Amino acid sequence: MTPPIPYSHEIERFLRRHHYNQITPKAALIDMDGTLYDSMKNHTASWHRLMTEAGIKCSREEFYLYEGRTGASTINHLIQREWGREATEEEKERLYKMKTIYFNQLPPVEPMAGAREMVEVFKQVGIKRVLVTGSGQNSLLNRIATDFPDLFDEKLRVTSRDVTHGKPHPEPFIRAMQLAHVTPSQSIVVENAPLGIEAGNKAGAFTIGVTTGPIPRETMEEAGAAIVFDSMPEFAASLPTLLLSLLTISIIEP
Repeated sequence: MTPPIPYSHEIERFLRRHHYNQITPKAALIDMDGTLYDSMKNHTASWHRLMTEAGIKCSREEFYLYEGRTGASTINHLIQREWGREATEEEKERLYKMKTIYFNQLPPVEPMAGAREMVEVFKQVGIKRVLVTGSGQNSLLNRIATDFPDLFDEKLRVTSRDVTHGKPHPEPFIRAMQLAHVTPSQSIVVENAPLGIEAGNKAGAFTIGVTTGPIPRETMEEAGAAIVFDSMPEFAASLPTLLLSLLTISIIEP
């Protein structure tokens, strides 16, 4: 009896949902905060401090759910909720600058355990790596080349500065596909947050959720993740098998 192909159920479900015959991975579109770096604890702390000082009622935990939004979008969302109006451009710029200052006052964040191994697998099999982040903070962006040497091309990068609409809009991942010259069925998205997962799924990529914080796997599945792993080390170890399964499984729609 032939053993089942690993992840066949998740892959076939994704193929049918998007009406693809097969996934042929050529580019990995990889989030930064909470995926490459264990940075969300600092982001949530600095956002909570900023907004509390600005007089906006919020919880620190809710900022995990906003991950992937641009800073301007997060500020606008909270001002709309609290004061019932759009944030001004001056408010967006001023508040985001202060949030960046608060973030940089906290202890430096470390790369996520297992992240480098994950990216190295993609490189070893010849899959392009594109950084796709809702952040525009140079304090982390400038560390990519040092913490992930020879694993990312600076030209293959989409940040908050490069898009009109941040996650959960698919624009960041569509832009990344254009930079890598790939189609959605040739793309894998690696994310740790619901908004990013929603954006990747809307863009048509095989979107992988990795639990690296307090967000439960069920929330990632509801956002559209094709498959969810419980940690980055688990995902890195499973990635070669997953890639082989993606290349093996195909379906023919009736």
